[in-house]
Amino acid sequence: MQHLQRWAWIAALLIGIAACSKDKAIDEPAKLTPLAATLRVDRVWSASVDDKKAVALRLGLSLSADDNHVYAAGHRGDVAAFDLATGHTVWRTHTRAPLSGGTANGLGLVLVGTSDGRLFALDAANGAVRWNVRVSGEVLAPAVISERLIALRTVDGRLHGLSLADGHELWSYEQQVPKLSLRGTSRPVIAGDLLLCGFDNGKVAAVNMSDGSMQWEATVAPPHGRTELERLDDIDSPVSVSGQDVFTVGFQGRVAMLALDTGQVWWSHDASSYRGMTLDADVLYMVSADGEVVALRARTGTEIWRQKALLHRSLSAAAVTDDSVVTADYQGYVHWLDKATGALAARAASGKVRVSAAPLVAGDKVLVINDRGQISAFRVRPLAAAAKKVTAEAPAPAQEPSK
Repeated sequence: MQHLQRWAWIAALLIGIAACSKDKAIDEPAKLTPLAATLRVDRVWSASVDDKKAVALRLGLSLSADDNHVYAAGHRGDVAAFDLATGHTVWRTHTRAPLSGGTANGLGLVLVGTSDGRLFALDAANGAVRWNVRVSGEVLAPAVISERLIALRTVDGRLHGLSLADGHELWSYEQQVPKLSLRGTSRPVIAGDLLLCGFDNGKVAAVNMSDGSMQWEATVAPPHGRTELERLDDIDSPVSVSGQDVFTVGFQGRVAMLALDTGQVWWSHDASSYRGMTLDADVLYMVSADGEVVALRARTGTEIWRQKALLHRSLSAAAVTDDSVVTADYQGYVHWLDKATGALAARAASGKVRVSAAPLVAGDKVLVINDRGQISAFRVRPLAAAAKKVTAEAPAPAQEPSK
């Protein structure tokens, strides 16, 4: 509870600082204007979990999916599985717990964590609760499931290895938590026998999955500044791994490539992001703290393009499709950007509520859940030449900006 109160206070402080800025104009969200869409976006189904009157500072409840189902959770305790093709409810379970981190699915389980420090494991087939265990702190990011263990981060700086069978703790690894940090934690990532995770002190650590012993730790960007606020240097987003390379970015820190075996920093550039990045082939797509979407060459960190049309719209992390980069904003709009150029390709409304979690690409669909538990599934296809002209002259209702 102490950690929860501290982070809630920090979030309120940051909001207050932005609101009291002498130069308010730079913080105003960019206004959406009609665009000449190159993609057609159709909403194919909608669903929801019970999240009415949920707290506003909920960042960790994202969607997950397998070949046939989508899993979602609401802060008030609702966990549900939906048919990926139709959106029909397969099962729904009311845990009556304050859910705050999830969902994760795999090996027949669906996992969700809580703000009072518990982890629930549900049967993926019917939603029955198999077990729930107490952990050392609030859970704000989905767990990771492997055949060997469940890996889970908690807000007290601990990375836990838990048993698949009953959730008992196998080992834990800890990094020091600074006096001030953003509300959020990095989701662990499995790479062979290693488990990698970012921490609130600006470090990335790699531990052995077998016993939690440290393989290496790397300081991506040392904190700097005279005040605790200036020294915030969180890594709240998951790292990305490709072959023997690890990519990471932090808030008020740097974007960097590390060596998987040693943690050596191969390249790094100043950057600030609390949403994180997405790796696709040899390109990194990063959403910055101020709402820029940036494409970087993975091997060198060289910038390819930068899209500023969505500045200060509190963007979610990005997802990638075959041709597009997808992100969503504080008004519930979902934006598709051309992967090659960064040009805005389409826009659709998912509701009038902020989207904090990254969109999920599942098969031929892009799925979004907003901060009130409303789920939208979209299907996207290229526009024919004639349709492009019509869209440019009279945008479809779902793609109109707010007035």
